[in-house]
Amino acid sequence: MAASHHLDPGLLLLLLACWRTPAMVGGTVPAAPVNVSVTQLRAHSAMVTWNIPQGDTVIGYSISQQRQDGLMQRSIREVNTSSRWCVLWDLDEDTHYSVQVQSVGLHGDSQPSRPVHFRTLERTDHYPAGVLDHHEPAMEGLGMTPHLQTGELLIITTVLLLWAAVIALFCRQYDIIKDNDSNSTKEKAKRPLVQASSSYYNTSAGSSPIYHNGAVRS
Repeated sequence: MAASHHLDPGLLLLLLACWRTPAMVGGTVPAAPVNVSVTQLRAHSAMVTWNIPQGDTVIGYSISQQRQDGLMQRSIREVNTSSRWCVLWDLDEDTHYSVQVQSVGLHGDSQPSRPVHFRTLERTDHYPAGVLDHHEPAMEGLGMTPHLQTGELLIITTVLLLWAAVIALFCRQYDIIKDNDSNSTKEKAKRPLVQASSSYYNTSAGSSPIYHNGAVRS
């Protein structure tokens, strides 16, 4: 008689637990970034901004930058940051590029965002903020620029106020010293005139002519 084999239900559950994917245990990867935009175009730099879908846990980003002629490709990866912008440096002027952004999550990276194409400016071009390639459908920018933190702004403002107070105090002291010097010079200029006038009158009084027996004597 052939022996019948029965699979233990506990062993079956253990096997299913071992084969579960990260998505089944709640370790989902974030969705791809949205509203990717290229702004602040220059001859050798540009700024990339994007948004993260609400509810995703993101610990960083990864950017893929490539020239459209295929001569250069670069990857930028940052973790432990909540930034939603990145500046691309060392670009070639008047060159077409494409860029894609990925969100870095606790359990992996998201899918790449939709490619965004842009062209850097020439040195002689003006630098308007937020210029996209005319061949790419326009995407609204987020109006995000790197802002200084509140503490840095407070420190800068305090230093400027202190410098202004020092300059104002110096100007006030300088005016006081200047006025004192002017008054001293005027007083010194008046004193010799007063003494000369007094000696003149004294001399005149001492040398008054004396009339004696019709003769004049000094």
